[in-house]
Amino acid sequence: MSNASLLTSLLQHKAWANQELFDELQHLDPLTQQNELHAALRILNHIHVVERIFVANLQGTDHDYTATNTTETPTLNELHQAAQKTDRWYLDYVATLSAEQLAERLHFTFVDGDAGCMSREEMLAHIVTHGGYHRGAVGRIMAQVQLAPPRDIYTRFLHQDQPQRREAS
Repeated sequence: MSNASLLTSLLQHKAWANQELFDELQHLDPLTQQNELHAALRILNHIHVVERIFVANLQGTDHDYTATNTTETPTLNELHQAAQKTDRWYLDYVATLSAEQLAERLHFTFVDGDAGCMSREEMLAHIVTHGGYHRGAVGRIMAQVQLAPPRDIYTRFLHQDQPQRREAS
């Protein structure tokens, strides 16, 4: 599997895992579980902001973020729609990249003012691992209120996406 196709698969997994998580978060009661929902939204918004920052970094453009979260917290529906749009952007973007472009190092500035330099491939890997780390934190919030978090593991995604993998060889 080439780096681009592995990244594509990982980004597809990320989009699938996001969808599963947003679907399950609909079961939180906005009245009795308001604090938990707000905490989950803050984490998910952080993921989204970082992903949007890296969209700008990958394109070599400026962004308007001064921190890795926003002051205002979007609604679950607003954030879900924004995450879907960003997931689609990453999948479309990685489909256009050559091996040389994946390896190209780009210079950028972190929101704290520090200089950064990463290859496109490293930036895309960061997006995948960063989101997974924080989705796990949202899963812990869900578990605390007896709401089963989605099992968003890569093996489950692969076998659900490609059921022929379950066939005996």
